[in-house]
Amino acid sequence: MLKPLKIGPYVIDPALVLAPMAGVTDRPFRILCREMGAGMAVSEMTIADPSLWHTDKSRLRLDHRGESVPVSVQIAGYDAAMLAHAARHCVEHGAQIVDINMGCPAKKVCSRDAGSALMRDESLVAEICRAVVSAVEVPVTLKIRTGWARAHRNAVAVARLAEDAGIAALSVHGRTREDLYRGEAEYATIAAVKRAVSIPVLANGDVDSPDKALAVLRATGADGLMIGRAAQGRPWIFGEIAEFLRSGRGLPSPSADQVRAVLLRHVSQLHEFYGEGRGVRVARKHIRWYCQDHSGRECFWKRVSRLESASAQLDAIEAEFAAPEPLALAG
Repeated sequence: MLKPLKIGPYVIDPALVLAPMAGVTDRPFRILCREMGAGMAVSEMTIADPSLWHTDKSRLRLDHRGESVPVSVQIAGYDAAMLAHAARHCVEHGAQIVDINMGCPAKKVCSRDAGSALMRDESLVAEICRAVVSAVEVPVTLKIRTGWARAHRNAVAVARLAEDAGIAALSVHGRTREDLYRGEAEYATIAAVKRAVSIPVLANGDVDSPDKALAVLRATGADGLMIGRAAQGRPWIFGEIAEFLRSGRGLPSPSADQVRAVLLRHVSQLHEFYGEGRGVRVARKHIRWYCQDHSGRECFWKRVSRLESASAQLDAIEAEFAAPEPLALAG
């Protein structure tokens, strides 16, 4: 059902991609999702403004040590020349695919006419795509929404402009900027985009189970799927979907011991990557995601959220799983 996806010289197999998410898809999470079945993981966005590249945040976002090929880095901005410069900067720091962000609905991004706000100006979309494609020798991809507003879904027009500009692949989130993340994603527009262009198209939005993955592929005809929020606390979702699409059979849910091992490793790597202070703070949200759908989660979360040291966080996870009736995190 799901064939390998080709982007430039790179084969993405399976064609299941971790979506770029600010503050989430850092190097530890990208590596984890690749190991759990994702065919590619896109980094959280690098802002095109070069005055921000020397911050600790930007430095960590461009740290790709240990990542599998291809390394895909997303850039965000509103000026074509600045985005072209950012693309070159990312390639110099290891990017093998550059992704342009025209999908983020966040107010702090759109208020600067970046992210999904760019879809209001189709001539600027074309200018940016041409500038970035011309600036680097690696494939350039584009992430968009179905449009700026429900009354103005222009994803098909934007997709055609992108293809003409040399964009190698598209991912389309099935909501407009106006929708943010509310309501249900719609897939008819993604299907229309797929029919309109010859480059690969990935469908994004509300893909949260193997059954839903199959339904979205059938509804859109997409070449692959991009998965974001559903992977938070469930990095094994990529392996579950890949197996279901390959064989029609579902994988058993991870055992408590398996989840314990994944969670401890993930949290430990966050501590190592960020340093103890920031690592503990970043790990809190991931721990909460791992237990968000399960009974007993609030008591466990309240205990963990008060902890300030790396060792205390790890000890709390160990203690929870060693309890006679541990929190069932593996659903």
